[in-house]
Amino acid sequence: MPKLKTHKGTAKRIKLTSTGKLTRRRAFGAHLLAKKSKSRKRAIQTTAVVKGGTAKNIKRALGA
Repeated sequence: MPKLKTHKGTAKRIKLTSTGKLTRRRAFGAHLLAKKSKSRKRAIQTTAVVKGGTAKNIKRALGA
């Protein structure tokens, strides 16, 4: 079976940690920030961990 190509769109958005977890950025932090509370904006800045079946599919797309 041939090698799988890395999905470059996924590679730019998701980082694989040394322990094998997948981290991603959160949505809704790009614009219209005046109406959002400070605590909400801080929560948006933090990274999130991808879990479950989605993580399995993403790892395949990354070739990991």
